[in-house]
Amino acid sequence: MADLDPILNDIDADLDNALERLFTFLRIPSISTDPAFATHCREAAAWLEGTLTALGFETTVEETSLHPVVLASAPKPGTPHLLFYGHYDVQPVDPLDQWETPPFEPRIATDANGAKRIVGRGASDDKGQVMTFIEACRAWKAMAGELPCGVTILIEGAEENGSQGLPEWVAANRDRLGADIVLVCDTSMWNPSTPAITTSLRGLAYFEVKVTCASRDLHSGFFGGAARNPIHVLSKIIADLHDAEGRVTLPGFYEGVREPPEDLLAQWRGLDLSAEKFLGPIGLKEPAGERGRMIIEQVQSRPACDVNGIIGGYTGEGTKTVIASTASAKVSFRLVDDQDPQVLARTFEAFVRERVPADCKVEVITYKGSRAIALPFDMPELAIAKGALAEEWGVPPVTVGAGGSIPIVGDFKRLLDRNTLLIGFGLDDDRIHAPNEKYELASFHKGTRSWARILAAFGAAGKL
Repeated sequence: MADLDPILNDIDADLDNALERLFTFLRIPSISTDPAFATHCREAAAWLEGTLTALGFETTVEETSLHPVVLASAPKPGTPHLLFYGHYDVQPVDPLDQWETPPFEPRIATDANGAKRIVGRGASDDKGQVMTFIEACRAWKAMAGELPCGVTILIEGAEENGSQGLPEWVAANRDRLGADIVLVCDTSMWNPSTPAITTSLRGLAYFEVKVTCASRDLHSGFFGGAARNPIHVLSKIIADLHDAEGRVTLPGFYEGVREPPEDLLAQWRGLDLSAEKFLGPIGLKEPAGERGRMIIEQVQSRPACDVNGIIGGYTGEGTKTVIASTASAKVSFRLVDDQDPQVLARTFEAFVRERVPADCKVEVITYKGSRAIALPFDMPELAIAKGALAEEWGVPPVTVGAGGSIPIVGDFKRLLDRNTLLIGFGLDDDRIHAPNEKYELASFHKGTRSWARILAAFGAAGKL
């Protein structure tokens, strides 16, 4: 587009100023999970309010049950309307002694290959990603005087705390969140030169299992061999969750699981993601999932079960000959397609209780779950975004699934009846949630240019 050139040129020329604005945002220690930082979360919300108001958005800061949300709107009748979501809160910085420089003093670093990167807590998750969209809007406003389509921006402050309060706020404000499509910038590219659009998210079901046998801890010399050991009982339950082929053994577990279309499988085969490439960097080499499946299937389109923690007996230094009275485990399931976490909860509890001896007790605690999300492959909004990304990066974007879960995306579908395009510019090595978090300067710069193109493409598409 010829009229897009001034927008992209402005983004290039204003990069240093954009970085200064991002650094101001990154300096605010908006840690949502620690009440000691609640004031800083409000500071971050206020900073966003001022920034977006200055760009011409009608902006408010509104309360939730935890930290406030920022809502900014710039309608443009007769054009598609986009709802952009992100979050201003960040993870805690522990362990602090592993940071090379203070986490809330952002800086530009240069890696061994000469590439520049932004280092600081929130650089990639999610302040840097949020600012790519805001800076794209800034360039459009500066050079064209208006955005090419209608835009609403919703930035929350409790994503790292399970989005506490946000679903209730969205439900109460449906009429203010009307949009043709939701956009999220909180995911990754396929690699540093290939963009990606996440078209599916696995759902989540999470449980805690507590097995109690004897009424108290026992001396293993007096009772060993005669008294039931809850760690043994729990271990048997865990072992029974998978068969020798890596499949989950719960009755009916795979009901509702669909095979990916052949053209998507062909695309995944072409990516050549081997077990060595995927597992090698973390010191592993043998896939543990279902046999006969590509590793990309195992982490994106297939369900999975994992034990996230086991507690029981003596775990201190040295020895203690004891048979514990209780043992517990935390177990999670990643769900796909039409798998229902409520149905799974009933099946899992029955599975556990069948394996607990009559003179022992078991408690199964069910935590809030979420269903999987998948976009239709033929939706026009996906084609629009893919075309814009291909123009910027020179290669077509990869459409992938994400093994993790973002519950608010499901809430957008459930409460607003809108699909979500997840377009992020992070990289897998950005060290999010870890010390020395970083965001490649190229990700920030080209991510901003990408959003400028996506805005232009939706504006040119006419009413969807």
